[in-house]
Amino acid sequence: MSIKKKIPLIFFLLVLFILLANNVFHYFWSKNQLLEYNEREISVITNEVSFQVEKTREGSLYVENILGRDLRIASLAIKQSLPPTYQEINNDQLKKLAKEVRVSHITLLAKTANDIIGVRSSDPEEINMSTKGWGYWYDAYQQLFALKPVNVGKGLTLPNYWSGPIEIASSDPDHIDKWGYYYDGTTNYIINPYFRDNEVLEFEQRFGPGKIIEGYTKERGILEISVFNPKNFGKKSEVVHLNGNSYIRISARPIWYGSYKYRNIETDASYIKKAVNTKKVQSYNDVLNKKSILKTFVPVFPKSGQPFVIGLAYNYGLIQNELSHELFMHILLSLAIMLIVFIVSLIFSRSITRPIGYIVEQVNEIAQGNFGKHLHLNRKDELGLLTENINAMSTDLHQYVEDLHQSKALIEFQANHDPLTGLLNRRFLQEKLSSIVYQAGNNKETVSVLFIDMDRFKHVNDSYGHNKGDELLKTIAARIKNCLDEEKSCLIRQGGDEFIILLLQYSKKETKEVAEALIDTLKRPFIIEGNEFYLGASIGISLYPEHTNNMDTLISYADMAMYNAKKNGGNKAIFYSEKSMHSDIDRPRLEAHLRRAIELKQIDVFYQPKIKVDAGIIFGAEALVRWTDEEYGIVSPEIFIPIAEETGFIQPLWELVMEKACEQVSNWNQSRPHPLSVSVNFSAQQFQEPNLMVQTIKDILSQKKLPPKNFEIEITESILLNNSNEVVQSLEKLQNQGISISIDDFGTGYSSLSYLKDLPINTLKIDKSFIQNINEKLENTEIPEAIINLARGLHLDVIAEGVEKEYQKEFLLSKNCVHMQGYLFSKPLSSADFEQFLIDFENR
Repeated sequence: MSIKKKIPLIFFLLVLFILLANNVFHYFWSKNQLLEYNEREISVITNEVSFQVEKTREGSLYVENILGRDLRIASLAIKQSLPPTYQEINNDQLKKLAKEVRVSHITLLAKTANDIIGVRSSDPEEINMSTKGWGYWYDAYQQLFALKPVNVGKGLTLPNYWSGPIEIASSDPDHIDKWGYYYDGTTNYIINPYFRDNEVLEFEQRFGPGKIIEGYTKERGILEISVFNPKNFGKKSEVVHLNGNSYIRISARPIWYGSYKYRNIETDASYIKKAVNTKKVQSYNDVLNKKSILKTFVPVFPKSGQPFVIGLAYNYGLIQNELSHELFMHILLSLAIMLIVFIVSLIFSRSITRPIGYIVEQVNEIAQGNFGKHLHLNRKDELGLLTENINAMSTDLHQYVEDLHQSKALIEFQANHDPLTGLLNRRFLQEKLSSIVYQAGNNKETVSVLFIDMDRFKHVNDSYGHNKGDELLKTIAARIKNCLDEEKSCLIRQGGDEFIILLLQYSKKETKEVAEALIDTLKRPFIIEGNEFYLGASIGISLYPEHTNNMDTLISYADMAMYNAKKNGGNKAIFYSEKSMHSDIDRPRLEAHLRRAIELKQIDVFYQPKIKVDAGIIFGAEALVRWTDEEYGIVSPEIFIPIAEETGFIQPLWELVMEKACEQVSNWNQSRPHPLSVSVNFSAQQFQEPNLMVQTIKDILSQKKLPPKNFEIEITESILLNNSNEVVQSLEKLQNQGISISIDDFGTGYSSLSYLKDLPINTLKIDKSFIQNINEKLENTEIPEAIINLARGLHLDVIAEGVEKEYQKEFLLSKNCVHMQGYLFSKPLSSADFEQFLIDFENR
């Protein structure tokens, strides 16, 4: 971005930040002010409502006592007007008498064999009404009949009289009554006069909190006020079932006063409970009945009586609307200020950036490669000095680029070519061989590797000096090059008098013909400065994919075949043959080299990644031993591991691999969020002293700080077949420490499935031969599928090795085998290459 644009932008962003900060501050300040005002308003309202509720409750008790005494006076008047036995009385008499003594109704209660029932009444609903299930009311009746003072703890007790609390009538739940009960032993019935509905509730209607609540809900923002009974709100209703009627007692009602239109029962019940428990005001926001509501719950603890909670529903949308309006006005003002600032900054920046713009434009041309261009700006200030320096730099760059172009081609050539012969060098081979082999594999083509070592060349160097030797090498390179088809071959100088040729798409017969032509060419005399030299060539040949799929091993096999040709008299070409190569090795010499390599820790460990394909992660690696000898080159594990087992070197070799692998993986895991596990192959000889093996593993894991859960042992089926109790016990000890046990090359041995389930193993590894037999038509899948199902049935993990084709991967995924390793993902890699593979894989 140009300075011309940057200066206005900086001013614009600075002012924008200040205005945004001011608006945010003002928004939250206004919000806090509105909420504080709302809290004060709620406090005033709840104080008034709670005062009215308490006064109503106190007044109600006072009125109840007055009504109770009035009912006793009525009872005495009724007694004087009625015969002593209810049999002499009819219901019409009671209706007339009720009007005379100014009560709503009169009921006469009498004893039966096991109950107290209504025998006569001015209210038809109470005739033959049972009272046995009325709880403390029934107890009070029995105490009256026994001429004892009533002591049920509720209502009003006077001589021969008890007045129950105001309650819903169980005979007719549509009414609320206040009852009186009189019995002095002169009658065979209890006199029960009572007031009903308005005569009972008149005081509360006139002086209760209802009018106060109704008045406040008409104010702006207050939607409703509720007085909750915390004991019963949100719980299952305490329904009373008596005399064929069902109702809720007044004292058990969840809401005592007010309305409850904005219902959110479960949430409100939790906040009411929290308010009572903490004795603090609680509130929350929610959308109820399509309105943004602020609900507040205020606990009230009166000096006497049950505590209650006042709930207030406030229209929170009013606060939001007020805040939105203020925010809108501030944004309009901010936009006006920002527009002014932007215009001023544009004018200011234009006056500064015009000369800078010219310099930038000219420098851009220089940056695009127009070196040598000069700027013309007549200024005496810093910009003028900058112009002079840019002109000087442009001139220097022009000269530098000319020199760079001249040397770049030379550098690129020298990087990949031998300076003496002009042939491609070993560096080129290391970089390109893998891609050549990979492309050949994809195209199902062959690659032939010819490893050439000149016979008797050392004598020329020793006798005639290195200058003559160098001239001779140039001539040799020219002769070899003339024998090759440049489009289908690649000639590399390996070093000294060694050359490597890659032949592309040559059959074995054609490769042999090229090798023989080279031998014929190279055995002809060489004439250097009048001197005649007779040499010869030993050629070793390896073929891809016939001998191996591994590029490093391919070179190693060709090298081994060349040594075999040289040992057989030289001046000949020999194809690599595993049998002949092994038989021709100087066994005692190789043993000595192996012993020394182990002592000097010159054994390498390579790592082949294990992939959890469905998740796309690397979860571990198999540690593989590799040995490159100075004399023999890359020695195949198939050669030196049997030697190590026969000579007793396998124990120190195994310990060396364990130490290197555990230390390397432990170091990698220090910087990884998901740690890798490492698996190491164990030979049968490790199990000859199982207790020592277990202790050695413990010590190495402890020293290298690798947790046991990140270590896996790979054993073959043969070890299991020859297992003893000692071997099984040692595996169980390792497994109990968290170490995993895996059976390698599973399916190639003769495991007895009957006892496989009882052995301490965690994983089955499907042998690569079964995977590589799967073709594009998905034939030969029976054995891998059976092993996968077997592992699943035994609750074991399963991993497929040797996966090289995409269709093999897709088949395994379809069978829910997600753990894989093979050349499709990566060959075994050195520690440095594996580390780079981790980075590339996780950043792809």
